[in-house]
Amino acid sequence: MPEVASEFAFELCVCQWAEREWTPRRADSAVVVARQLGTKYRRWDTVVLECDPDGLRRRAAFGPDAFDSDLLYVLEHAPAEWTFYRDALPDPGYPWRYVRDAIHTAADRDAIETRKRGNRIEIRRRYAYPDWVRRVVAIENKPDLTASAARDLAGQIERDVALGLADEVWVATAETDERVEPILLADLPAAAGVLTVDPTTGTAETVWEPRTLDTDAPGTRIIERPTDDASAARFEYVDPQWKAEKRRAIAERAYERGWRAYASTMRPDCRHFELRADETGLVPSCAAKARVPTQSECCGSCPEYEPEPPAWRAKGWPIDGGPGKGIKRLLDRRRRRTRPGLPEE
Repeated sequence: MPEVASEFAFELCVCQWAEREWTPRRADSAVVVARQLGTKYRRWDTVVLECDPDGLRRRAAFGPDAFDSDLLYVLEHAPAEWTFYRDALPDPGYPWRYVRDAIHTAADRDAIETRKRGNRIEIRRRYAYPDWVRRVVAIENKPDLTASAARDLAGQIERDVALGLADEVWVATAETDERVEPILLADLPAAAGVLTVDPTTGTAETVWEPRTLDTDAPGTRIIERPTDDASAARFEYVDPQWKAEKRRAIAERAYERGWRAYASTMRPDCRHFELRADETGLVPSCAAKARVPTQSECCGSCPEYEPEPPAWRAKGWPIDGGPGKGIKRLLDRRRRRTRPGLPEE
């Protein structure tokens, strides 16, 4: 079995592969990959968005930053002509003062226009917010599938399938040399797909195809599943509107962050931090540890941490502020390549 340095390193490998090799359901779809996204109930390791190319380009008119659910509510219903905001927007189901806050925030970001007529706030859209996401795919990464990990994983995947928030649910695990991959022997829902990944070459193989889930139908949120046979499971239904809102919010966060945002929570200003190119692509590397560090390791409290020497930060172009800032700019440029229409910084 290929050696896996950490789950974080494996996660980056899966993201690299998905960005290069993912085959969308519709051949003309654009692909956006992100990591560590979801809802307060569930966080997915890798998220793949299959996008309408024209809609993805029109989304760039609103800038690189994400819009939350409150702002999306305003953007999606903003009228083409000046209209009193209460006449333009459907009843939100919560106090209008929160809507006014969202309107002012959207205006500050140049996403809509506002004006006052007497005491009435009128709004008008600057651009029509596009329907740019076609499908949402969730991937759970488990490089080392022990027996206990398989038991925990089965429950998580069962919840994902029952909720139906994503169009497809996958499990990615490290490839082994065994005749039958251990992941296929785990008690996983048949609706979930399975990928085996070789982390040394950055390649992956589909060993079980997933079933497409009905994201437009009500979902089931499993709250508690007892371990004995006598107790009943606790669950609740979620309506399609909640699912649609969460899918849009997840897509917005994926658009903003991508999967290369790890540099914002690590210490690229450390003299040991570098980007290493191998068969899988560019990955963060620690010269002191001689491997890919985890995000929890690569922090200010790391015993190996050493700030960049001041002389490194004064060398000008192409370093321009130090190698750490150069690494962040490089990752941001690569992230922007998957978001056509955004201006270069």
